[in-house]
Amino acid sequence: MDKLEQFLTRAEALLGRLEAVLPPAAPDVDWNAAVAFRWRKRQGRGFLQPVPSISLISLDDLQNIDRQKDLIDRNTRQFVQKKPANNVLLTGARGTGKSSLIKACLNAYAQDGLRLIEVDKDDLHDLGDIVDLISTRPERFIVFCDDLSFEDGESGYKALKVALDGSVAAQSDNVLIYATSNRRHLLPEYMSDNESYKHMPDGEIHPGEVVEEKISLSERFGLWVSFYPFKQDDYLTIVGHWLRHFECSDAEVEAARGDALVWALERGSRSGRVAWQFARDWSGKKAQQV
Repeated sequence: MDKLEQFLTRAEALLGRLEAVLPPAAPDVDWNAAVAFRWRKRQGRGFLQPVPSISLISLDDLQNIDRQKDLIDRNTRQFVQKKPANNVLLTGARGTGKSSLIKACLNAYAQDGLRLIEVDKDDLHDLGDIVDLISTRPERFIVFCDDLSFEDGESGYKALKVALDGSVAAQSDNVLIYATSNRRHLLPEYMSDNESYKHMPDGEIHPGEVVEEKISLSERFGLWVSFYPFKQDDYLTIVGHWLRHFECSDAEVEAARGDALVWALERGSRSGRVAWQFARDWSGKKAQQV
């Protein structure tokens, strides 16, 4: 074996070891495979993973949140029609339909080119890369961050602020950010924050830097939509809707009311999620008895 062959053999072995260490190339995105995608990481490299099967919930399935539904539906429709629209922050009581409303909008407008990309809080640093990847696509993309909240000092908070309204680059026309949270300002609020308020001589109260910083992120969302706990009658209406979805008769819906109230009492909540869970349990037991 001459020196050239020895060199090539060693070089091939070295490349083999390097390939085992380096992250694999990001797979090409099959945009026709799905209408929803997840941002995933593999050995430090991000890529879009198609979600072939998504929730089939519709806007009509969401009961007793008509005002919130109208606001989100209108904003999403404007976005799909290439008209001005806002980034959206949905906040409030748990289980009241915040995430479901976004999924229902995707189902309503997917045929018009709407797509959804779900991003975990820990991957918010990659928002710039995600926007670069989709900015030239003809589809309209909602970047969806579910159950979003930050603790003091988390760096993803800064990344989201920049993505919303802080970069020197103009925001891409085909991307909006929709986020849900149980916290209105996305950060924990402490009693000590009140100490930073300044009382002016004329009686005005000015928030201090700590409060201003906590407000600054949520303020960058153009549309705030608040959700509130359901009253008992609202909860029972939602239970009835889902029982009928599972092919229960009106008489069976009426008979289930007492059990539905006990179910909610045991869980300490009359949310839409609890109503859905009860309907699945009750209708499943009924079907088993037949």
